[in-house]
Amino acid sequence: MEIMKGGEPHSFKTNSEVGILLIHGFTGTTSGMRSLMNHFIDCNYNIECPRLTGHGTKKEDLIAVKYHEWLADVERSFMLLKERAKKIFVIGLSMGGALALHLASKYSEIMGIVVINNALVYNFSMDIQFKLIPLLKIFVKNVKGVASDIKDPDEKEIAYDSIPINGVAQFYRLLNYVKKELKNVTVPTLIFKSKEDHVIPIISAKYTFSKINSLQKEIIWLNNSYHVATMDFDKSIIIKKSADFISSLCLSCEGRREDMP
Repeated sequence: MEIMKGGEPHSFKTNSEVGILLIHGFTGTTSGMRSLMNHFIDCNYNIECPRLTGHGTKKEDLIAVKYHEWLADVERSFMLLKERAKKIFVIGLSMGGALALHLASKYSEIMGIVVINNALVYNFSMDIQFKLIPLLKIFVKNVKGVASDIKDPDEKEIAYDSIPINGVAQFYRLLNYVKKELKNVTVPTLIFKSKEDHVIPIISAKYTFSKINSLQKEIIWLNNSYHVATMDFDKSIIIKKSADFISSLCLSCEGRREDMP
């Protein structure tokens, strides 16, 4: 199996107590998480950035994939981080954000999550189209890709330019699965949302914020990026705010340890 150049999985091992799991989006690759990954490597944190099943190779590999495989991919990476890090954070872009929410709903030991333009809820017209997929599959095999929704003209995402409709069906099933888990999310959560996003509507961020049960949660609005904000003009804001979020939670944890008798 040949992996797209720039879309390879990444693992970075250190002696740090901190581990960061970075999850790319649907039809995308690890390239979308590169700016964040490089920053946290510079911080000397442990890193896992997996290639989700069916991604980063050829679009036909998405035809037979089931959404449970994506759940398994991120759970496996989480377990790898647990072997070498005590303080684990998860950062996900788009569908990766939905997968981050899944992990947080299942593993309360996660210290915090960051979701960026997370896929979860669509507007009414798109929701109807998703529900018609079983019928559309009879007539349509592929649909236009959603990659490279980036305002910066100098950036281009490494991703599929079209999507097998079977893969779209699994994407929709994943979102419905994660929506049922949101009430179990109690970890600190930072949500980034582009005000102009041509892939995921604003309602997705607002829905996520309202449905999770985290006591510490915040939405940060991005004014100068489209969907793939991690590669866009606001990426420095995402990096700084995410790093501050992680540092603050780590310091808070250390403070609680010192207060213990």
